Amino acid sequence: EVRGDSFIIIAVEETELNKKQRNIGKWQKMAKPHAFTVYYVKKARNHRWRCSDVTFWCVDEHLCNQWIQALKELLEMQKSRPKQLLVYINPYGGKRQGKSIYEQKVAPLFSLASISTDVVITEHANHAKDNLFEVNINKYDGVVCVGGDGMFSEVMHGLIGRMQKDSGIDQNNPKAPLVQCNIRIGIIPAGSTDCICYSTVGISDPVTSALHIIVGDCQPLDVSSVHHNNTFLKYSVSLLGYGFYGDILKDSEKKRWMGPMRYDYSGLKTFLSHHYYEGTISFQPAKHTVGSPQDKDSCRTGCYICKKSEQQLSQQYKECGLKHEEDEEEWKVIKGKFLAINAVNMSCACPRSPKGLSPAAHLADGSADLILVRKCSRFDFLRYLVRHTNQDDQFDFSFVDVYRVKSFQFTSKLSEDNESNVTDIGKKRFGQFCRDHPACCCNIASSTWNCDGETLDSSAIQVRVHCQFVKLFARGIEENSKDEAAYSQSSIEQLL
Repeated sequence: EVRGDSFIIIAVEETELNKKQRNIGKWQKMAKPHAFTVYYVKKARNHRWRCSDVTFWCVDEHLCNQWIQALKELLEMQKSRPKQLLVYINPYGGKRQGKSIYEQKVAPLFSLASISTDVVITEHANHAKDNLFEVNINKYDGVVCVGGDGMFSEVMHGLIGRMQKDSGIDQNNPKAPLVQCNIRIGIIPAGSTDCICYSTVGISDPVTSALHIIVGDCQPLDVSSVHHNNTFLKYSVSLLGYGFYGDILKDSEKKRWMGPMRYDYSGLKTFLSHHYYEGTISFQPAKHTVGSPQDKDSCRTGCYICKKSEQQLSQQYKECGLKHEEDEEEWKVIKGKFLAINAVNMSCACPRSPKGLSPAAHLADGSADLILVRKCSRFDFLRYLVRHTNQDDQFDFSFVDVYRVKSFQFTSKLSEDNESNVTDIGKKRFGQFCRDHPACCCNIASSTWNCDGETLDSSAIQVRVHCQFVKLFARGIEENSKDEAAYSQSSIEQLL
């Protein structure tokens, strides 16, 4: 590999020296010095990567060309590095800067690394998803989305859907053996929320993400499939939230004119309303996993827990088969009144919540962390929420339970009472009053599921985790990346 302990080479180019450079020091004595420039990754603080360069001068033209040729051949041998990418840009997401971010910060780096791109500017919702069902996907080494979590979700749904369609798999069957998606997805963060990028790279920075794509990093990611009866609803990679986070999303959708500030407004409003919801949740514990949601082992680059858990899960499938495991393995059932039900496939860390909703959640261990927040006082719920912003254990409350699961089902009490299609429930229970706040006349019969920032039509759902189902151009969050202004010029000179 074109990697040392301290640097990763991006590209090598022959360099023309100008008069000013030729007049520096010992090069004045050279009749005609020859030069080449090595572009490499320079690691900075807080997981940030930058492209840096160093130029080597040589009086012998033949020797200079030999170095250039040798380094280019080494780069060509890096089979994990992409040569051809399909890029989708959402020009409307976040602060509407997706196109300019790509053109100014990312495209020049792709060009430097000799990566060819086909760029599609999306014009409407699901444009990328629909397009992925039509393109010749086999000509690309990866698909890149420029936008926020919503844009990533759209591209992911398109790729997974395309793979199942080409393989003749019915996505509506909740027990169908889905086909893994092997083409990697790159995320260039340019949205109002970039949780997935932050949780897989450690920072939401377009240049850093572009460099991870260029060097061909690969991070497998678990995906949860969500069904209602025998109807496929969505795939999820970060948060499935019912109650508090579902209510925030539902309310914020009515206030899109406020921009990103709508989440703060809806969050405060939802917190003050303090609604709880009754229901039954049943789940299968993820017995194949190593570790638990309450340990301190965070998911990091080359995670041992993810590797070991995936190996044990594969062994279980070989010995028992998928159907036997799902039918026979023990289910646990919990009934109660909940302020929030959250299922996360990753920590869901972001700048506001550096530890996320579940700090020890793993990206690729074939499980989700199921967090149940039972009915409690408004003050206690505030204490729980505040702990997402500091170093205290957010699970250390009597009203909070957390489980590592591989599948779960939820039914609201309303659904159980009516035993009817969820679509008709709202009509049948129109006018139901809030038990805790009879004066407010809230119609809160059931909440809404927040699935990676999009609402689901059904409150009764079945969820199954698919281990390492998609792959990202990322490497997970690296350890000890606090200050690596290493990758120095002297390191490269020593190597060469």
